[in-house]
Amino acid sequence: MADLEFVAVERDGPITIVTLNRPEVMNSLHSPANMELDRVFNEFTADPDQWVAIVTAAGERAFSAGNDLKYQAAGGDMTMPDSGFAGLTSRFDLTKPIIAAVNGLAMGGGFEIALACDIIIASQAATFSLPEPNVGLAALGGGLHRLPRAIGTKRAMDLILTSRRVSAEEGKELGFVNYVTTPNALMDTALEVAKTIVRASPMSIRASKEAVSLGLEDTLDGAIKKQWDYPAMGALFASEDLIEGPAAFAEKRPPQWKGR
Repeated sequence: MADLEFVAVERDGPITIVTLNRPEVMNSLHSPANMELDRVFNEFTADPDQWVAIVTAAGERAFSAGNDLKYQAAGGDMTMPDSGFAGLTSRFDLTKPIIAAVNGLAMGGGFEIALACDIIIASQAATFSLPEPNVGLAALGGGLHRLPRAIGTKRAMDLILTSRRVSAEEGKELGFVNYVTTPNALMDTALEVAKTIVRASPMSIRASKEAVSLGLEDTLDGAIKKQWDYPAMGALFASEDLIEGPAAFAEKRPPQWKGR
């Protein structure tokens, strides 16, 4: 992708790797970076050949220190895309899975980026915190709402009200981190998980993610009844993949997913 200054994008087959690229400011994000990320994820969403994204960051110190407070204090433009911080935190209609590969400090908005992803893989050097109250702010990029949903209200309140830092291992114990790796193995692990996901039908994966997301907003009874009417579920049942999966099983061959 051309003309990117604050983000790097690579593709490995159907996997898009998005790297926050402001290591000189601990990958904190300002308006221009958020706008670039909005464009990156718009293109990822629209590309039928891209099925899974990995979000990581340049350098070893930080995944992201969150909002660029020095830029804000200097009177910098604070325009935010409709998709939210990093083009992700308010992007509620994305059914393609996103993996966070967290390689250092994930503070404030950085933690919120990770929470907006479906799977969090953390280096042993990763640290998570929502320190916004210490600078007179609040974690309004989804942290106040995603964290309680991920780990329960009482445990989330501890992290939110104390702003304390949580290690990768504790994050796994609390339930918001899925895998903990050595720093050197972080991206290999993220790619292994992504490649496992893309072995399945992308139509099935999108329908499954959407059903979980929408179902959590409903009662169990309502979710089970309404899941048949979810858009990605309708797309699955109208897709070529719905025929290809059983055909490949019957013919004892690997499926050739089309994603349509």
